[in-house]
Amino acid sequence: MVLMLLMAVWAFNVQALAASHSSYLTIPRADNTFWRDSVPETMRQSYITYGEQWFCKPWTVLPWTVFAENKINGNRVNYEAVCFEKRRQLAAIVMAEIIEGKGRFLNDIINGLGSFCEETWWGIPAHYGKRIPLTDTQEVDLFNAETASLIAWTKYMLQPQLDAFSPDLCQRIDREIERRILTPALQHNYWWKTAGMNWNPWICSNWLACVLICEKDSTRREAAIGQIMKATQAFIDAYPEDGGCDEGPGYWDRAAASMFEVLWLREKVKVNSEKFAAAIPSAPMPSADGTAAVNHSLFTIPSSLKINNMAAYAYKTYIGNDYCVNFADAHDNKTLLQVNIVYPFGLWLNDKTMRQFGAYLGRQKDILNHPAALYDKSGNFPTLGRELLFLSHIQDFLREIPQEPVLKDVWLPDLQIMTARRGQLFLAMKGGNNGESHNHNDVGSFIVYASSSGKATGGRQQVGNASGGVSPLIIDAGVGEYTAKTFGNNRYDIWTMQSQYHNLPQINGVDQKDGKAYAASVVSHKAGALCLDIAKAYPESAAVRSWKRTVSVTKQGVAVTEDYELTEYRNPAKLMLLTLEKPEAANPGTITLGAHRISYDARSLDVSVEDISPLLDPLLQRVWGQQMYRIVLTVRSQANKNTVKYLIQ
Repeated sequence: MVLMLLMAVWAFNVQALAASHSSYLTIPRADNTFWRDSVPETMRQSYITYGEQWFCKPWTVLPWTVFAENKINGNRVNYEAVCFEKRRQLAAIVMAEIIEGKGRFLNDIINGLGSFCEETWWGIPAHYGKRIPLTDTQEVDLFNAETASLIAWTKYMLQPQLDAFSPDLCQRIDREIERRILTPALQHNYWWKTAGMNWNPWICSNWLACVLICEKDSTRREAAIGQIMKATQAFIDAYPEDGGCDEGPGYWDRAAASMFEVLWLREKVKVNSEKFAAAIPSAPMPSADGTAAVNHSLFTIPSSLKINNMAAYAYKTYIGNDYCVNFADAHDNKTLLQVNIVYPFGLWLNDKTMRQFGAYLGRQKDILNHPAALYDKSGNFPTLGRELLFLSHIQDFLREIPQEPVLKDVWLPDLQIMTARRGQLFLAMKGGNNGESHNHNDVGSFIVYASSSGKATGGRQQVGNASGGVSPLIIDAGVGEYTAKTFGNNRYDIWTMQSQYHNLPQINGVDQKDGKAYAASVVSHKAGALCLDIAKAYPESAAVRSWKRTVSVTKQGVAVTEDYELTEYRNPAKLMLLTLEKPEAANPGTITLGAHRISYDARSLDVSVEDISPLLDPLLQRVWGQQMYRIVLTVRSQANKNTVKYLIQ
């Protein structure tokens, strides 16, 4: 019902919004003194120095032979590396010119824009059906849209300077963006317009920026905005009430965070609709350059609880010491959350915890002295639109009190994710199903992080490591380099996708199966303890009637209980655990992991240790280092009903 109201609100306002144009956007342009007067000098110098790396550097012509590798041998990273680096170059010198404002980088920007206009397609080969890009085949994928947005924001910020060189340049930009994204996105019923995963808001946020900046036709603008809002509602509808992102924190940045960008872009347009404004009164939010206030009520979402929960997922899955819970396709276990979107999202929602978390991330990463280092890592290439949004509220950010959100207990009932923090230990466990977006067969898996200082007690502290310097102990390996296989029919041939390489049982020699039907059921939950029956995550060949896995954490350790019943014993049950510490298992009953240990009943379990380091590709080596081990606890009993326990300390 609430979302129906949301759609009615959007429909009511879309004509007024469509009548607007980029001149109504409230982000100050590059010639506004805001960028020289309000951004601290140390930050300004960082952006300028960053841009100078590419001063007078040539622009790369993207090679078709490398584009074709994805279809020839499945490799996608080679093309992405050179493609994203070229976009990084543009984002860097544009930001340097905005901040410096002296025209020093304009020739490079103009040449870069010309080079981009001559590219055949702005996306990546993994999202394209042909071996080489074709001028007449302009598919709207993530990076076609994101490149278009980068160029649109460049035009918005620097149009007077670009027009002074040649009015034809911005007209060429408009034509290129029209044929590459505005027309195909409007005309095609793409699957992502109804998807409840990252493609929907990721594309829509960039599409909307292009519509507001480059679309001249008011009828087409109205139609595009209508489609974008409908797609955004479909995305919100698909989310559970607890706001959980089943793609994991690694994709939250392009799921809920990109949804926020859609809503923020609407808010940043000054819409003349007194009737609408009066309907939902609230305090106005002043624009960055001190001009007339933008009435926040024009765009505040009626379904605030779900949106708040979608935002809060970012800090509810935060472990500490820059680590995040990395279930699903996480390409990293650290630095998953970007200051330039976390802080504005928290500010927009007036979520104090999120605002202060954004401030904490920024201060911990020394954003006041080295913001360009964060900008550089803010996406596959720097996210210019987000950086402008963040800097437009830099004075709010400077006034914010930074605090690390070290939450004691979190329970997401729809996603079936629990986190708990006791003493030196952090525990996260997931249920759910094996048909989730960017799925791994990991129903019932858990991770453990440990603090050496004992500070991680669930309190709240100011800047400093309130989480006590936690580090990984029992891990989820995440995902390696994407290839054609990653999203193909053979996805689950990849070791990182398999349950035997998660912290899970192998039952009767059988691993979990992919598909939504293979799921957990919650037996019980209380703060710090979750019991799941994970039997249905396994196919019939596992011959398991029930497998109740209880994982709980206290200051004394993480206790794991496997209480199971088989329909038939066929092969020994094996309990897998992944770790970075080299396990020492010479003493029966104890496995030593550096300063920590696993205690078990040597009469019930046999232990073996496997060095799985050779499985690590370059990406996983960069994330975890050179070494990774799998502990295999083999159950001795052949009984159909059994209980096994062990303790991680």
